[in-house]
Amino acid sequence: MSRETEMKKISTKTITITAMMAAVLCIMGPFSIPIGPVPLSLALIGVYLCAYILGAKRGTLAVFIYVLLGAVGLPVFTGFAGGAAKLFGPTGGYIAGYLLTALICGFFVDHFEAWYIRLVGMIIGLAACYALGTGWFMVLMHVSFAEALATCVLPFIVFDMIKIALGMALGTAIKKALTAAGM
Repeated sequence: MSRETEMKKISTKTITITAMMAAVLCIMGPFSIPIGPVPLSLALIGVYLCAYILGAKRGTLAVFIYVLLGAVGLPVFTGFAGGAAKLFGPTGGYIAGYLLTALICGFFVDHFEAWYIRLVGMIIGLAACYALGTGWFMVLMHVSFAEALATCVLPFIVFDMIKIALGMALGTAIKKALTAAGM
């Protein structure tokens, strides 16, 4: 097999896996439990999976595709919503935060093998998502930092730690299966 053919094959695999992970995120993203102005969503597990399986560059690309699909109106965001109103609404900062989360988490996956260092990366990624989302919520809703923290962060910490654990466990298993399959 020539080098050019091999590169095309690798590129096709890369594109396929990246698109599949964006699709997984699109499937998980709409499912949520409304518990206030910020719903409890499965999207973050999808972001962790993208980062864990694809790494920083391709994982962030998969999340970017998800955001673009939602931006043009496909119902991939929480509550089966899409469009600019969702991006610029109270939870829009969290959607933007998914990109930073994928980049940070993917960086740790790309550069560290130890699970506990990857866990630290996932927590840092979550903190970045919280910072962007909570900051945006504060500006848009005209609430104090304490109010935003009580509404947007504190009720979600335990659930988000569970999401990290699920993302890491599923990500490890899926990545292992893809490697075994030659992908």
